[in-house]
Amino acid sequence: MNDQKPRLLIRPLQQSDFAAVAALSALVYGSGYSHDMVRGQLGNFPEGQFVAEYDGKVVGHCATFRIDEATAMAPHSWREISAGGYAARHDPLGKWLYGMEVCVDPEFRGLRIGRRLYDQRKKLCQSLELKGIVFVGRLPGLKRKLRQHGTVEEYVAAVESARVRDATLSFQLRNGFEVRGVIPDYLPSDVESMGYGVRLVWRNPQRAENPVVRLNQKRGTLPDSVRVATVQYQQRRIDDFAAFAQQVEYFVDIAADYRSDFVVFPELFTLQLLSVANEPLSPAESLRTLTQYTEQLREMLKRLAVAYNINIIGGSHPTYVEDGDIHNVCYVALRDGSLHTQEKLHPTPNERHWWKITGGEQAAAILTDCGPIGVMICYDSEFPELARHLVDQGALMLFVPFCTDVRQGYLRVRYCCQARAVENQCYVVTSGNVGNLPGVTNFDIQYAQSGIFTPVDFPFPPDGIAAICTENTEQVAFADLRLDALVEFRANGTVLNLKDRRHDLYQTTWAVVDNKN
Repeated sequence: MNDQKPRLLIRPLQQSDFAAVAALSALVYGSGYSHDMVRGQLGNFPEGQFVAEYDGKVVGHCATFRIDEATAMAPHSWREISAGGYAARHDPLGKWLYGMEVCVDPEFRGLRIGRRLYDQRKKLCQSLELKGIVFVGRLPGLKRKLRQHGTVEEYVAAVESARVRDATLSFQLRNGFEVRGVIPDYLPSDVESMGYGVRLVWRNPQRAENPVVRLNQKRGTLPDSVRVATVQYQQRRIDDFAAFAQQVEYFVDIAADYRSDFVVFPELFTLQLLSVANEPLSPAESLRTLTQYTEQLREMLKRLAVAYNINIIGGSHPTYVEDGDIHNVCYVALRDGSLHTQEKLHPTPNERHWWKITGGEQAAAILTDCGPIGVMICYDSEFPELARHLVDQGALMLFVPFCTDVRQGYLRVRYCCQARAVENQCYVVTSGNVGNLPGVTNFDIQYAQSGIFTPVDFPFPPDGIAAICTENTEQVAFADLRLDALVEFRANGTVLNLKDRRHDLYQTTWAVVDNKN
């Protein structure tokens, strides 16, 4: 007969547990909590108190309370912060969860009860949408090893770098906590730690640090997953703009049928329109000819985005700007009917020389119903400052329409896009042209292998490729991109590129330019 009753249970603290918790703390520390202290913990913050029960016996205890950030991060002692063990410093509006106690019966420490209690704390923190967990941990190896390290700080650094193992601190680090300084006289009775404690912090991965992303999370407008479609666009001769629009609508329709949130087209995919007149013009004259289609393109993209309920990254198109220059502009049509623009900031040497294209002056994240996004047009992806600027504004996904003629040019874009995904802990989606237009003046050969790239860590594909097209073949690639996994990865990944930047050594300052979007 199967016994379906669990032997080990993590559950809320109850009044009937007071004696068991007091006895457990006395067993672990020599002198433990009184019944009144445990009653105070339960009375001040009932949802923050837990016990571990094994075969009906209380073998673990976890006590927490909410606290404001300034108090938690200021120097303090255990007695001061915990109000003598009663948790009377509980602040119902506090944005941090303070961990005042975790203790486990020594006889049961092989069952990873401590880890289970910490996991329960993390779940509570996330359910309350708090910033994170903060507490001050013991350093039981300090007294024995201080002489060989010289200072408490040096000992902590040695544990952090895994040169030394501390029974408590090493455990906290493995559980995702970060050291935030040493506190003297935290618990004077702790002889092994010489009274010292080390402040440790765990940040809630469901509460993004970037304020733009966090606001979307708070509003409930940041979806867990986003489906993107990238179009590897086949260039073919057409007779008029209507034929071009029909081809674009076909791919929008396909992406919408697969319930995609975004569909991406390549840089300068409107070069196809040169085949309409096919006049023997100079490169610069050809680009000026294309600008006559700007308003038609804008209206088409807006219409399709609304009609098919999809966000369209409209490749790019040469466009006259107010000062009379021609910029290479990506039009982003959102399914709410709005239209946003992102100009290419870095024209290539050939674009500047032959086509007389000049670069734009601003890069702004675009707020969509799937979170903030950024656009980098081809060569822009080869400048890391631009991607970082967009990510600093909250972008979780970067879209890169590109147009390359040979494999070397394509690989420059691809490798840089994969680097941007790693260093910015974001998704990068690329879309390129394929095919040729023989006999059409000023239309070069095309080479592309469009793809959807991710960071390289455990939540993502091992090679950082969510989807990729067959090279030089017209097709559409799809991928579901988990935004919740990305936000959590930014908080608790194997590497933390965004957190670990050395702002004390370097920074990039952007010129202040009016945002025309």
